[in-house]
Amino acid sequence: MKTLDDARTACETHLPGLYSALDEIPLLELEQPGNPGLELFRRHGGPALVIPKSYSGLGASAADALRVMRAIGSRAPSLSVATAMHHFSVATLFTLADSLRAQGTEWAILEGIADQNLLVASGFAEGRPGQGILSPGVRARPVERGYVVDGAKKPCSMAHSMDLLSASAAVPDENGGTAMILLLVPAASPGISTHPFWGSPVLAGAESDEVRLTDVFVDERLVTPAEIDDDGVIDRMQTVGFIWFEMLISSCYLGMASGLVERAFSGGRCSAQTLADLGVRLETAALLLEGIASLLDTGATDNFALTEALVARYGAQDALADVVNRAVEALGGNVFIRSPEVAYLASAARCLAFHPPSRSSTVEALAASLTDGVLRLN
Repeated sequence: MKTLDDARTACETHLPGLYSALDEIPLLELEQPGNPGLELFRRHGGPALVIPKSYSGLGASAADALRVMRAIGSRAPSLSVATAMHHFSVATLFTLADSLRAQGTEWAILEGIADQNLLVASGFAEGRPGQGILSPGVRARPVERGYVVDGAKKPCSMAHSMDLLSASAAVPDENGGTAMILLLVPAASPGISTHPFWGSPVLAGAESDEVRLTDVFVDERLVTPAEIDDDGVIDRMQTVGFIWFEMLISSCYLGMASGLVERAFSGGRCSAQTLADLGVRLETAALLLEGIASLLDTGATDNFALTEALVARYGAQDALADVVNRAVEALGGNVFIRSPEVAYLASAARCLAFHPPSRSSTVEALAASLTDGVLRLN
């Protein structure tokens, strides 16, 4: 399938040898806890993918990152989901690199991400029923030369392999309320521990367990203030991060669905009508996600661009759910029975709906944004 072949070419261009190394390992083995995927990703320079070349990275565009993630998702779903969290964290940091340097963020650690192939996990608010996406599950209190942090992130991908944890935390403000700060925490810091959390066999290879922080000291140089105004409008750093996240995480599931559709194309039993229908639905999702990549690559990352990114993500989500159903039906019962990979990809590809923000939590904000052009998240 040409578009998936193009994605593999992009992966080989930016991360030579990674896809072929993954291709030598059975898919279901790559989906097990303790699989070699993250080490292969590290060995082939994956952590530097979206870091600008001026900061020792590979400088992949958002459009190329989408293609790379699509290729990886088709072959190693858990690895794609885990590394999407890394890419969106570092893309956010390095998009605003000059600003962060001016604010005192410890630059030696940031530069080490590319130089030393460090993995950055994401500890931003996620997966807490009834809790807003901008409401951290981590609390911080100011102390001399920094903050002491307590709380937990569950699930947290790459929980066992991370070198750094990027996270949001609530901190008391001078008015008796709370403000939000962004942290970059070395994973070896005293007080950080990991605990079992992920109980499903689907995407179990992403190491999505609980990361617990107990009296963890974070140097003030690794802290950046985050701003949310009274109407729920977020600052540029968070807006950029959200847009990167929606594109990257969606591209993982585009890859999983692509893996299913490719099996239908190569099976030799589907009519031209069926293949055309599958291709139209799959590439509809791809084109929507390319629209998000275009926003990032052209620097169109204002508040309304986030609305456009969410519209594209939900549209892609619907198209992928449809194409997965159609692909499984086209492959037929015998293939489903004989190939556990088909059942696995069909299950994994539906998990995009579980990533934040959920559609139900954004309907009012989206409707208002499409009217007045301002997205107000809670």
